[in-house]
Amino acid sequence: MDIVKEKIAQTGQILGNLDIDLWLVFVRETEIQNDPVMPLVVGHHATWQSFFMFSRDGSARALVGHLDQEDYIRSGNFAEVLTYTEGPREGFREILRNLDPRKIAIDYSTNDPSADGLSHGMYLLLLDYLKGTPFADRLISAEEVCRRVRGRKTPSEIDNLSAAGKLALDAWDRAVEEIEVGMSEIEIAEILDSHITKLGSVNSFPTIVNAGDKTRPGHGSPTDARVEPGDLLHVDFGAVVGGYCSDLQRLLYFRRPDEAHPPHVLVDAFNLVRDIIEEAANRTRPGVKGYEIDAFARGSLRHNGYEEYQHALGHQLGRGVHDGGAAIAPRWDRYGRTPTIPLEAGNVFTLELEIILPDIGCVGLEEDVRITENGARFLCPPQKELLVK
Repeated sequence: MDIVKEKIAQTGQILGNLDIDLWLVFVRETEIQNDPVMPLVVGHHATWQSFFMFSRDGSARALVGHLDQEDYIRSGNFAEVLTYTEGPREGFREILRNLDPRKIAIDYSTNDPSADGLSHGMYLLLLDYLKGTPFADRLISAEEVCRRVRGRKTPSEIDNLSAAGKLALDAWDRAVEEIEVGMSEIEIAEILDSHITKLGSVNSFPTIVNAGDKTRPGHGSPTDARVEPGDLLHVDFGAVVGGYCSDLQRLLYFRRPDEAHPPHVLVDAFNLVRDIIEEAANRTRPGVKGYEIDAFARGSLRHNGYEEYQHALGHQLGRGVHDGGAAIAPRWDRYGRTPTIPLEAGNVFTLELEIILPDIGCVGLEEDVRITENGARFLCPPQKELLVK
């Protein structure tokens, strides 16, 4: 089944659960400024001002410029595709009069960027179109709609996310065969990226490489720093399949000439990070709040004498690497209310943390999981053992 059709059908159920009559997505020139929900429930770009209206009965309607209508008709996703030439005001108001919705959800949010697709200018334009009607007083935030539509992955979405993870790991396995001591972070990223391309995909974000402790982990670009014996190579990468992203971290240690095995301090740190992720996956269940799982991971690090990581334990994955909605994160101001949103079956999250070892590097792993009624399941094989060269 087409994913957009799946998501539109899901939208009707969600609107019914939330007691919302109409969800309105109002956009223009989406090649320049796109609403994050467009790929999910529309599937095409819009040029002229366009109104996409989703009802709790599962039906979808579109009001678009007459030059834009063909794609929406051909998609078969919309029960009605109406058009305009000079301006949409009267056609839009007529649709609302016929539907007479009590609540109209629109895409603004101070909390979730994936639900904040309506620009301020478009909001002002919408208010102008609604002037003199009762509908201006019926506008509410679509944050909850967007969160659930984006977060509750359908079977087709899960398949794509799993395939994206497996493809990325295939590329990593091939790259490991070629990565050697003396290579720079830039060279290592190019090797991995080339294998992602050869496998028919693209990167879900620019590959991050840390050669030992020469560079700091985070969102920085690869540098000319080179891997030396005794360095832990840390790589953060992902691929895209069917528009859906993976996000993984993997580790590879380069032994010194006099080492038969990696240092005990590294093995201990690796095993702890791996075990925390595995137990966090067991705790990631429907109804649990993200801050509770994050607190477990932080407590485990403190109990073992390590410093806490300075970010969320997990973020949602989907068409974006950071897909919005609930977060497995501490209750810091920067995360708003996302750590307190109960997790749901069908959500897909990363689980990621690290321990920094001086003179060795970043002992960081990241795995992708989907939430089921019985806990989280890994979308692709997790790294269980430290790779050594």
